[in-house]
Parts: sequence; C-alpha cells; structure tokens
Amino acid sequence: MSQITARLPDELVASLDEAAAQLRRTRAEVVRQAIEYYLDDFEDIACAIDVLRDPTDVVLEWDTVKNDLLSQH
Repeated sequence: MSQITARLPDELVASLDEAAAQLRRTRAEVVRQAIEYYLDDFEDIACAIDVLRDPTDVVLEWDTVKNDLLSQH
C-alpha cells in the first residue's frame, strides 16, 4: 500500500477529525473511503459525459416524446 501526503485547510482537518470520531474510524480510513466514493462518482460522470458527447446518439424532442407517451393511453 502506498502512502501519500496532502495539505488540507485547518477547517477541513477539523471536519475530518469530527467525522472520524463519529464513525469510530481513523483519519486514513475516512480519507480512503471518501476518495473511493469520489473516484466511483467520477467514473460514472465520465461515462455519462462520453454518452452525451456521442454525435451518433439520437436527440429526442421533449414535446414529441410527451405526445407519443400521452397518446398511448
């Protein structure tokens, strides 16, 4: 396992310490889990952006879709 060093504002460290105490975890455990969550979200967002930027993806007009859905009832 690698070790990294980061400089954080005092207010953020205080919040980190408070969260770690409430969770009964170490600072390192809270930071590790927070980074894992962030990177999972980042990957999801990156995939979504790729889909949105796909020029072959069909763009649907809301009024057309709404009318089609409402006319089926």
